[in-house]
Amino acid sequence: MSTNQIGLEKKDMTAVINKLNDLLSSYHIFYLNVRGYHWNVKGEHFFSLHQQFEELYTNLQIQIDEIAERVLTLGGTPLHAYSDFAQHSSIKEDKGVFNGNDCVRGVVAGLQALIEEQRGVSAVAEEAEDQGTADLVDGYVQEQEKLVWMYNAFLG
Repeated sequence: MSTNQIGLEKKDMTAVINKLNDLLSSYHIFYLNVRGYHWNVKGEHFFSLHQQFEELYTNLQIQIDEIAERVLTLGGTPLHAYSDFAQHSSIKEDKGVFNGNDCVRGVVAGLQALIEEQRGVSAVAEEAEDQGTADLVDGYVQEQEKLVWMYNAFLG
């Protein structure tokens, strides 16, 4: 059979699956960074940032699951080892960050990296006529662009 379970050409899905696994890796590293910000933030905005970071990482958990399920839907296997995430992520670990503004800057940088990577995933998916994947990541981009604006507004 030359098509997968949803009627897309298997040969065309290899690049999409690889891009999604890279994105999945970036999401995992970003998720860990945001958890660290949530646990370690200090300063005058502790209460508001602590809550914001919890909302963000909770949403990231949902998106991680959706990306992994999309890989499975396309006939691939989602990466699931931290060593794979570290190797394939466009986002690096952000350790030892405690200052609220530095945490927010880390969130903004992570979101910007995800947005850029997702635009690339969308382009590859559209080329492969995989509208489902393009729609999935385009929705994330729209939501994250607003978050970048909001976090930048916080920073002034």
